[in-house]
Amino acid sequence: MTAYRLTRAEFIRGLGATAALALSPGVLSARAPARPIAGRADWQLGPFSRVAAEPVIKPDPAAVFDCPMRKAPINWMAAHTFNPASIVRDGKMIVLFRAEDRPNEKVIGFHTSRLGYAYSDDGQHFAYRSTPVLYPDEDDQKTAEWDGGCEDPRLCEGPDGTYYVTYTQWNHAKVRLGIASSRDLIHWQKHGSAFAGTRYEQLMTKSAAIIQKIDGGRMKAAKINGRYWMVFGEGVIHMATSTDLIHWSPIVDAHGEPMVLMAPRPGHFDSGLPEVGPPPLVTEKGIVMLYNGKNSEAESARDPDIGPGAYSGGQALLDLRDPARLLARTTKPFIKPELPWEKSGQYKAGTTFLEGLTYFDGKFYLYYGTADTYVGLAIASAPSWAVDARSDLARSSAAI
Repeated sequence: MTAYRLTRAEFIRGLGATAALALSPGVLSARAPARPIAGRADWQLGPFSRVAAEPVIKPDPAAVFDCPMRKAPINWMAAHTFNPASIVRDGKMIVLFRAEDRPNEKVIGFHTSRLGYAYSDDGQHFAYRSTPVLYPDEDDQKTAEWDGGCEDPRLCEGPDGTYYVTYTQWNHAKVRLGIASSRDLIHWQKHGSAFAGTRYEQLMTKSAAIIQKIDGGRMKAAKINGRYWMVFGEGVIHMATSTDLIHWSPIVDAHGEPMVLMAPRPGHFDSGLPEVGPPPLVTEKGIVMLYNGKNSEAESARDPDIGPGAYSGGQALLDLRDPARLLARTTKPFIKPELPWEKSGQYKAGTTFLEGLTYFDGKFYLYYGTADTYVGLAIASAPSWAVDARSDLARSSAAI
């Protein structure tokens, strides 16, 4: 490998070029365009309210881990703890969060990331394991993960109680979408690329979330039309399907390329790029998808009400009978960086970067990363149309 290092900023610029291509004539999906929503729609989740004036998970310089790659103890969560996934197990809220070492490293994306494990009885006050649970190791994934690490997880429970995590594999040269499985959320088996065995195995992409439903009081993978469905991508958002939650195949357009579900919109909060957020949720009104939007840094293209480069959260509605069809999309964010620790940190433009959405204690708990530094939490009531959607899902699945 040469000495050249691809910075995360350079990678983002490349995604911007990809997004521009996605907006070119002949590249957009042939499906009907989504309906823009200016006000609050009846299918949206929320409103969400922040529950604390401080982050719920913060860095801990005292946490030490014997790194199998460096062959030495390292302060694995000394720099930043952010971008969390969430799930309920045995009545407790479990959060897997991205932790970065080397606090003196000032280039975003050039720490080593590992996934930590936090747990809580109430979803607000957390303790954590002293060592990470998913990290670069002397295994068959080390060339994809070292020494950038394992980043930005999303969690899902399968029908037999197995847990799955999608995450970004980053080796400081290329990103790839990885997947792993576990029976306890602590011991993980890595399966490599989510697209292994397809022409997209080495696709340079990141951020993925599996569509879920509420079943037995918990969010679990939803099987629609005989398949599981996953949204993925940063810059543009795509869709993939699977029969086993491990091996995924992108849905392609007429040109054989991953179909574009969602692309940037000039003048909006996602004018820079859209990026997958937490798991989309099957409801009686359709599949509600919370997602992240980066505001453009260009004066002529960005939303003037949001800081240039800031990440905010939006909502979209997918068709329950055809999840690859985008029905509607909000024009304004429902959450954006406002608190001091959401607007200051490693990422100076600020983020409320959504990754964890979990049904817990009759409410929706939304966990998000702030400024690539901390974890925040917002909570909303869970309406009956979002909780009692199983019969509608069954009718849709049986129809095809």
